[in-house]
Amino acid sequence: MTAGHEPSDTTARALAETVRRLQSTAARVRADARARAAVDLATGILAERLGLLPAEAAARLARLAREAAVPVAALAADIAGVSGQAPRQALGSSLSDPVSPDPVTPALAAVADLQGAAEAVLEQTADALGAHAVALWLRLPGGVLALAAHAGLSAAEADAWSRVPPGVPTPAQRVVVGGVELWPGDPEAAGPSVGAGSARAVLPLIDAGRRRGALEVLWPAPGPAPAPGPVLGGPQRRRLHALADLCATLLVEAGAAPAPAPTPVPVPPGDDTALLEGLSTPALLLEPVVRRGEVADFTLLRTNAHFRDPLGRPRDTLEGASLLEVYPAACAGGLFEQLIRVHETGAPLPGERVRLVFQQGELALPATVLLAAAPVGGRVLVGWQTETARAGEAEQSALLRQAQRLARVAGFEECPADGRIRWSDGLHEIYGLPPDTDPVPLAQLARHAHPDDEPAIRRLLDTVQRRHRTASAVVRLAHQDGTHRYTRVIAEPLLDDHGRLTGVRGAFHDVSAQHRTEVALGATRARLADSEQETADSERLALRLQQALLPAAPPPLGPAGLRAAVRYRPAAQHDRVGGDWYDVLLLPDKRVLLTVGDVAGHGVGAATGMVALRHALRGLAVTGAGPARMLEWANTVALREPGQITATAVCVLIDPAVGELRWARAGHLPPILVGADGAQVLPLPHGVLLGALDGARYEEHTAHLPPGDVLVLYTDGLVERRDRPVEESVDQLIRAAGAPGPDLERYLDRLLELSPADTDDDTCLIAVQSR
Repeated sequence: MTAGHEPSDTTARALAETVRRLQSTAARVRADARARAAVDLATGILAERLGLLPAEAAARLARLAREAAVPVAALAADIAGVSGQAPRQALGSSLSDPVSPDPVTPALAAVADLQGAAEAVLEQTADALGAHAVALWLRLPGGVLALAAHAGLSAAEADAWSRVPPGVPTPAQRVVVGGVELWPGDPEAAGPSVGAGSARAVLPLIDAGRRRGALEVLWPAPGPAPAPGPVLGGPQRRRLHALADLCATLLVEAGAAPAPAPTPVPVPPGDDTALLEGLSTPALLLEPVVRRGEVADFTLLRTNAHFRDPLGRPRDTLEGASLLEVYPAACAGGLFEQLIRVHETGAPLPGERVRLVFQQGELALPATVLLAAAPVGGRVLVGWQTETARAGEAEQSALLRQAQRLARVAGFEECPADGRIRWSDGLHEIYGLPPDTDPVPLAQLARHAHPDDEPAIRRLLDTVQRRHRTASAVVRLAHQDGTHRYTRVIAEPLLDDHGRLTGVRGAFHDVSAQHRTEVALGATRARLADSEQETADSERLALRLQQALLPAAPPPLGPAGLRAAVRYRPAAQHDRVGGDWYDVLLLPDKRVLLTVGDVAGHGVGAATGMVALRHALRGLAVTGAGPARMLEWANTVALREPGQITATAVCVLIDPAVGELRWARAGHLPPILVGADGAQVLPLPHGVLLGALDGARYEEHTAHLPPGDVLVLYTDGLVERRDRPVEESVDQLIRAAGAPGPDLERYLDRLLELSPADTDDDTCLIAVQSR
């Protein structure tokens, strides 16, 4: 304002409103200070009278206020005997303490001009922090910094630094153009500025998300006087931040500057379209979205005719949308920060090549963009041009043709009004037509397709032409050689501003190879399903055969003076039916045949092999031959069976009349004899597994079976482990099982329960006890 010039009524009203608002703020601050002082005093009284710690007294005060349903401040005033105004001693302490939680004093809050604010800031920081000068900087258009107000500086120094050009790297300039705030000791705080040789703190003055200037506080070198805790620690920095916030408000509302300076010309809302369309490069206009004093987003107001969305979306779907929602990946890659810097600092961003990613759903398109931005009347004008757009048209067309050829895709566009139809390269080949043939209208597609595809084509045309929606269909295009080309047709309507159809465009995609693959895959799946069904039927047959041949209980052996028990535990996996078997047979001469075996493999083959060997040994037993001879004959049976089965087996003949047992083995684990003196593994007679060697001979052993002793026969599913020899597992099991006792059934259950096996194989067990 010049001398002798009276302010206008509008300015006077604005200033009056500002004064009233600041005075109201000061009143609230004073009231808060009085309330805090009363709470502190009441807390001290409670701590003294009740013998509590300060924290405990504060908690007690809060509980009492909640129970009485009154504010904490009102209850504190009653306890302390304070009404309306806190004791001056307590109030003064809260305002003068340099680490007080109230960083803005009522005096500064009532200041209505920048010079008064600078003097008040110096008064506060001088008393509390030892500062000797303060400077308030205002950013002018073009990046010039003006010294808007100061305190503690000489007139000559203030005049010398009244203007700072953009190229001078002062600490304030660094902060205003987007740098971090500076504190004493930071290397960036040592640049040229007012108060040469002083330590300084520089904070940005931010209003509505824009950096309007900077607050610079200076101390005599080397810096602020030491205080308890870190120098300029949290409380002191909070005080300076609060001072900067108030100075920013005064800077904007006062609109003061040391001398008249040009101001940016705002762009009327109706002129933004003309501004954009007058540019010869792609451009868009952004409106900042300010929340809580900071720019949280930009609204995409307009785009010009040259602008092309990298993801191919129409312009009308972008205008009015959120920039963060439209280009989230690009904003996360640095675009948003650059636009924020342009808006905050007012400094334009010249053309700069940046690498951005444009993403929508699962589609991600990286691109190199020539980016430029400038502030225009509170908005941001952005121009970008992708490298692909700047490349030669011929090169781009060649790349597009190659991509379409490899993907077997061709495009079309037709305008019914003038009958114009355009086909891209490759569409004649997809149709099976000569290159010089006229393009076929979409409405005549059914003439070139299989008759069965006519309903699908009608639905496609109806959706596009009548409902004005994008549609697709797979049709079989008939070629002159009698073959058909499976083709996916995609079409979308072209509408004018009134929603009327002006044309249709789309693409043809040859999916014949994909169709043949799907047919072959379907046939493979059908064969696999049949194979799986056959395997399941085979496994069920093997399981039923095994269950039919292995009775749950042995035949009575009372006439022979013996007791027997059997167990069969199937494999954990039901689809792995094995060839384990057992047999207990009372012979006519009162001798007893015991056999246990294991046919190699699983399924029906193992089950049928088990049937052949089990019945062969039963039939051979009536000949009166011994175990060794019977195994020799069983070996011949295994060699003559279809598929030449192999198996392990142990064969035992018990003569209870003389208490004698004879046994032979074919590669099988030896029997275990459990008596009063403990358990012992019987010796191993020589004998290879059945079906391995033609003419094999088997050794036979004899042992005594005392009354009460128990003979145990088993298959490897009881003791086999992958991490130790079988002999160790057998020894561990018989020691853990202990004496059999009179109940053989319970003894076999205990053996199965204590089994150390880890192969998930099926298991057979026979126990015979002499009376």
